[in-house]
Amino acid sequence: MHVAVRLFAIQRELAGTREVSLALPDGATIDAAWLALVDRFPVLAPGRPSIRFARNGEYAEPATTLADGDELACIPPVSGGSDGPPILEIRSEPIGPGVLDELGARLATTADGAIVGFICRTRVTPGTPAPGQELEAGRFADESVEALSYEAHETMALAVMADIAAEAAERFGVTRLAIVHRTGDVPLGEVSVAVVAVSPHRDAAFGAARYAIDETKARAPIWKAERFRSGAVWVGEIARTGAMPVEGEGSP
Repeated sequence: MHVAVRLFAIQRELAGTREVSLALPDGATIDAAWLALVDRFPVLAPGRPSIRFARNGEYAEPATTLADGDELACIPPVSGGSDGPPILEIRSEPIGPGVLDELGARLATTADGAIVGFICRTRVTPGTPAPGQELEAGRFADESVEALSYEAHETMALAVMADIAAEAAERFGVTRLAIVHRTGDVPLGEVSVAVVAVSPHRDAAFGAARYAIDETKARAPIWKAERFRSGAVWVGEIARTGAMPVEGEGSP
C-alpha cells in the first residue's frame, strides 16, 4: 500500500520537501510509517519525542493501522449574528486593526450585552524555541524579532478550531464565537490571531474567549517561526491532542 506523508515547519525544512510517498506493507502502523520515513530522512529522527500524528485530518496514536491512500501528517510543536456556525478562518492576507469590530458586528445580536475580543500581535521579544531548536535560538540571543512566519495544515486546523468552538459552547454556553488566524509573514505590530466571543453576559464571553485562544495555541496544527535579521527559529510546544479537562475531571 501507499501512504502520503505531509511534513510541516521544521520537519519540512529538514527533509527539504512537503510531502513524501511511502510504500508500506499492508497493515502497517503509523509507527512503521515513521520508521520508514526516518530511514529515508535520518535527520528527522531526533524530533520524534515532540511529534504528534494525524491520519486523514484527525489526531491518531502511533499504533493506529494505516490503509492504502491514507494521508499521514507529522505534527511538530505548535503556535454571523445568530446561533449559526462560528466564524473560523485562516487568512493569508493581513488582518487589519478593525478585525474585532468586524467580527463583533457579524456575531452580535440585540440579546447580547458582552463582546469580548482578543488580539495576538507580533512583538520584538522572542518566545520559547520548539524542542530541538534551543541551540539555533542561541545564535540570535542578541537580536530582536523582525517578523513571524506562520504555516498551517489548514483543513485539520479548521477542524480542530471547530472542536474548540463546540467545547466553548458546551462549557460556557457561548455559541457566537470567532477564531481568525493568519498564515504567511506577519511583520512587527501586525495581527496574527483574533478571537471574539459574544454573549448576553460578560463572564461567559470572557471565559469562552480565553478558552478559544488558549486551546487554539495548544492544539491547532499551526506553526510559528520567529524571523531575525540573520535567520529564523521555530517556536512552540508539543501539540496537545485533546481538550483541557474541566476542573475536577480526572481527580481521584
